[in-house]
Amino acid sequence: MKVEETVVPKDASCTASQANKSEGTERMTAPSVPTEMRAVDGAGFDHLGVREIPTPRPGPRQMLARVDAAGICTSLIKLIEQGSNHPLLSGWDITQFPLILGDEGSVTLVEVGAELQSRYKLGERYVIQPAVDAAPINHRERYRDSGRGVNKVAVGYTLGGHLAEYVLVSEEILAAGCLLPLPDSRLPYAHAALSEPFSCVISAQDHHVHLTQDNPLSPRGVVKGLKRGGVTVILGSGAMGRMHVALAMSYRPRAIVAADLVESRLEVVRSLFTRHATELGIALRTVNPAQEDLKQVVNDLTHFGGADDVIVAVGARQVITDAQSLLARGAVLNLFGGLKKGEDTVGFETSMVHYKEVNITGSSGGSPWDVARTLELMAAHEIDAGDHIARVGDLSHTADFLQMIKAQAIDGKAVVYPHRPTNEILSVKSWSAQDEQSYLRQA
Repeated sequence: MKVEETVVPKDASCTASQANKSEGTERMTAPSVPTEMRAVDGAGFDHLGVREIPTPRPGPRQMLARVDAAGICTSLIKLIEQGSNHPLLSGWDITQFPLILGDEGSVTLVEVGAELQSRYKLGERYVIQPAVDAAPINHRERYRDSGRGVNKVAVGYTLGGHLAEYVLVSEEILAAGCLLPLPDSRLPYAHAALSEPFSCVISAQDHHVHLTQDNPLSPRGVVKGLKRGGVTVILGSGAMGRMHVALAMSYRPRAIVAADLVESRLEVVRSLFTRHATELGIALRTVNPAQEDLKQVVNDLTHFGGADDVIVAVGARQVITDAQSLLARGAVLNLFGGLKKGEDTVGFETSMVHYKEVNITGSSGGSPWDVARTLELMAAHEIDAGDHIARVGDLSHTADFLQMIKAQAIDGKAVVYPHRPTNEILSVKSWSAQDEQSYLRQA
């Protein structure tokens, strides 16, 4: 049985001819959309919780989507702790206008505004890229200086988020091209919901640039991404580091070295990726730098030439410093893990950049293209998002999951199903399409 046959409700699959039209708006509307919904909001962890609020009603150039699954992002911690001082809120007063949290999710259209009915149909499945590069269109009066100078908004911030039963697809989202269709409707809800964190990894590796030259008299060329046939080192094997390992294999380096001080994380890397790496002819090495000389491992793999791509997937100054000694001539050093403000100054050997012609890069988040590319790779089975899911629960577990993340008590991603209330948190090693089907049948 297909995933959507099991878990998409009848209200999300009715056709335009079956849909109701609301008075004066001529929306295509699924008949069972409730007048109220559950949503997560709160300023500070003491006030974080699930509330019953009115379900948003879309205007003629808006749509309403059912949230099928939502991921719990670590960026929520910063938003909850900073509240109205968060830079992405641009003066929005959350005590007066509470936020609906959640920047990761997958959705199904259940209402379509009158002016969009030729482009969108009920039951279509999408992912929303949360970083919306567009000026605010709605509620401009709630922003500082009426939104003047604001050119970026975000889902789960001033735009309603995925930690709710329904989410409004507003004009800003459509204007920025942030509503991305699924290439395969059979993708599990939870997997599609993780396209956002994976898109950050895609963006990061897409920032790698290698110069090529066939011979000394040839012009230089540019190759984007990790070096094919090269050696990639990923420092940090937590949830995001493992996503880097998964994506790195799509570039077909000859060797990948995953390093971490926590042995259990390295064991997860081995269990998840050894077989696939072997099938692709990639040598996968896991290294605990406290027990083994990481530089010597790289030297042995490269005959002392150094690694072609080094990704720092943890926010640690010393790791950034140590990473510099691993680089080959013309290599790329990617600072993926962020450092705290005030602790983000590190030293670099300028001679390394000058004489070894090393590139240092970084990125923050992904773009709509990165989300679309992630979905393509999921559909092609190049990456399996289910390998990275460690907890499954309900909207009411959001605070619990965030506390687990803060305490480093969860090694992987947490996913919630807003329309599947439960008191139980599942701890899982992976989460497949079959797991999702069985779980949602039990609701």
